[in-house]
Amino acid sequence: MPFKSIIKIKFNHFLTLFLMTVLMLSFNSKAVADENVLAYPFTADSGKYWQYVSDRVMGGVSDGKVNIEQDGEMYYARLTGNVSTANNGGFIQLRASVSFANSEKDGKNLKGVRLNVRGNSETYYIHIRTNESWSPSDYYATTFKADENWQMIDLPFNKFERRWSKNSTLDPKKIRSFGIVAYGKNYLSDLSVSTIEFYY
Repeated sequence: MPFKSIIKIKFNHFLTLFLMTVLMLSFNSKAVADENVLAYPFTADSGKYWQYVSDRVMGGVSDGKVNIEQDGEMYYARLTGNVSTANNGGFIQLRASVSFANSEKDGKNLKGVRLNVRGNSETYYIHIRTNESWSPSDYYATTFKADENWQMIDLPFNKFERRWSKNSTLDPKKIRSFGIVAYGKNYLSDLSVSTIEFYY
C-alpha cells in the first residue's frame, strides 16, 4: 500500500492571498514549462498560494476543507465536504489569484486548462474571474466529471460561459482568479487535483 501523508492546511475565509506578479501564475514555486504547456503540479507548500472559500461568507451552511495529501511522490489538493443549497448557498471551492497579462507567446494565446483529477463520480466546476468581472457572481464557468481513477481532462477556454453574459468570450490575458468548485446542488464533495496545466 502506498505511503500516504496528510498535511493539514488551515484556510481562513478572510485570508489575504499573496499578490501574484509579473508573468503568469504563482500556484507554487515549481512551475514546469515547455513550448506548449505551463504546468503547475501541487507540492507540499502549495497551500501558501491557495485559499479555501465557502458559501458561509454569504450566509450559507456548506461545510468543507482542503488538504494537501501525498501518495508516493505525488502531491495533490483534496477538496472534501458537504455542499448545501440551504440559505441560498451551495458551494465550496479552492481558489488562487492569477495573472496571464504577459502570457502571449509567438503571437499565440493560451487556449485552455488541463487538470489531472480523481473524484467520486460527481460533477465539478472551474470558475474563472477576469478584469471585467463586476461582482463575485460574475465569472466564466465550465464543468467536468471526476471519476474514481486519475485522469487528465482538457477544458478549452472557448467552452467556458460567462454567467451574466452568454455572448462574452473568455480572454486568457484578463484572467485574475481561478477556482476549483463543488457547486450548485446538495451533495458530498470529494475531489482531488494533482496538476494544473495551461496550454497554447
